[in-house]
Amino acid sequence: MNTLRECFRDFIQRGGFAEIPHRFGLAIRGADRVRYLKGQITSSVPQPGAGETQAACVTTAKGKLCAEIYVAALPDALIVDADSSLRETLPLRLERYIVADDVTVEPVTDTLRLVHFLGRRPELAGIAPENVHRCKRLGGEGWDVWMDAATLETLRPALRSAYAELPEALLESLRIERGVPRWGFELDENTLPPEAGLDRTHIDYHKGCYIGQEVISRLKSVGHVNRSLVGFVSSGAALSRGQEIFSPGAPETSVGRITSAAWSFALEKPVALGYLKRGIAREGLFARGPQESPESVPGTPLDVKELPLIP
Repeated sequence: MNTLRECFRDFIQRGGFAEIPHRFGLAIRGADRVRYLKGQITSSVPQPGAGETQAACVTTAKGKLCAEIYVAALPDALIVDADSSLRETLPLRLERYIVADDVTVEPVTDTLRLVHFLGRRPELAGIAPENVHRCKRLGGEGWDVWMDAATLETLRPALRSAYAELPEALLESLRIERGVPRWGFELDENTLPPEAGLDRTHIDYHKGCYIGQEVISRLKSVGHVNRSLVGFVSSGAALSRGQEIFSPGAPETSVGRITSAAWSFALEKPVALGYLKRGIAREGLFARGPQESPESVPGTPLDVKELPLIP
C-alpha cells in the first residue's frame, strides 16, 4: 500500500479523486425549488447547466450556523450536501419553512455518491460533461460528480488508472493546508459564519432575503467578530486538536484553541487550524494541551498564518 507521502506525490503528478466521506445528500425537487431555497441560504442558487456547485450556509434567525452546505443543480433537482452528523436536523430545518411551496426534500445518499476531483477535470467515458460541477470544496481547483453507486463501482478501475485515489487522511491534510473549515471541528451551531471566514466563500451580501440575513449584514457593517479562524505552522513538535493557545505575556490564560491538525506534505511541517481571540498579538504564541501546566510543559511555538496556508 502506498504511504501518504507517495499518494501526495502521485496526486501532484496526476490529479486525484475521492468519494467524499462524512457528507450526505438531499434532493430538493418541485417547481418552486429554486425560489424556496433562495430564501433559506446565504448565497445564490445555481441554475441547471451552469456547471458550478455553490457554497452556502443555512443559518438561524440569530445568524448562527445550522449547516454549511454545497448546492448543485441537476436537471430535475437541487442536490444539497452537508456533514453527515446533520442527517437528522438539516432536513427538519429545511422542511420547517415549506408552507405552500411545491417542494419536497428527499435523502439521496443511499442512491447517489459524491466523487470529488482535484487538480484535473474528470474526462472519462461514463462521466457525462453536464454532470461535472466546478467546486472548491477543498480550497483548490476541483470538480464534483454525483453518480449512482453502481456506476461508481464500474468506473473505479478506470478512475484509479487515470488519477490518484486520495485517502481520507490526505484529504484532511489538504483541507487544513487550504484553510477549509469542517463541521464538528471548526464549525458548529454556535459559529457565526464570518468567524470561520465563510463570509468570503459562502455569503452573497447582495442577494435577497433569507433567514438570518439581518444579523449577517450587521456583522459585516460592524467589521469584526470576537474570534477568527487562522492557520498555524510548527517548526518542531506535532500539533493536535484540542490544544490551547497561549501568549508569552500570560502563559496561563488561553487566547485560542486548535481545532484541526495534520502533517503538511507541501510544507513538510505540522500544520493546524484554530481560533484566536480578537486583538491578540500573534508573535510568540505557543500551544499546550489542556491538562498540561506551564511549569511542566513549555509548549510548542507557533507561527500564525493567514489562510490558506497553501494558495
